[in-house]
Amino acid sequence: MAKLHIVNKSPFERSSLDSCLSKSTEGSTILLIEDAVVGALKGTVVADKLTAAIANKNVCVLGSDLNTRGFTEAEILDGIKTVDYAGFVDLVAEHSNVQSWL
Repeated sequence: MAKLHIVNKSPFERSSLDSCLSKSTEGSTILLIEDAVVGALKGTVVADKLTAAIANKNVCVLGSDLNTRGFTEAEILDGIKTVDYAGFVDLVAEHSNVQSWL
């Protein structure tokens, strides 16, 4: 069964997102929250890695964290789904295995 991977650290300060991308399997869901949401932005050094992940993984970003940091949905990579808090709860409920990357 596919895991839910939650990443909360900026990919520009920590290697959590890289570790998550290398360990997560096809069909997994990756949720970017808190400072990790900046990794979802177009034109960053991690954009290619996330674009590749979108091919076989579900990648989501918490919209309120994106907005809190001054970004909009228009600035994130195509294929990344924006979820609200209810969507976050739904993702946790849908996955029996949740991994947080610190």
